[in-house]
Amino acid sequence: MKKEYDFSKGVRGRFYRKGARLNIPVYLEPDVAAFVSKAAKRKKVAAEKIVNEVLRNTIKNVRSVA
Repeated sequence: MKKEYDFSKGVRGRFYRKGARLNIPVYLEPDVAAFVSKAAKRKKVAAEKIVNEVLRNTIKNVRSVA
């Protein structure tokens, strides 16, 4: 890494996009990933759908208790 960088020709906000949404990667531990993968294959859906379903149910349960 250099001690100094020259940003004199840089453009502030060049890649900024208002309203852009980020897809945050979530890394599952091996045992959880295996469960999700098996459940997705059984239901013939994408693994993301299983994870979202489980998370939505958890959120629903937490909200009903709080």
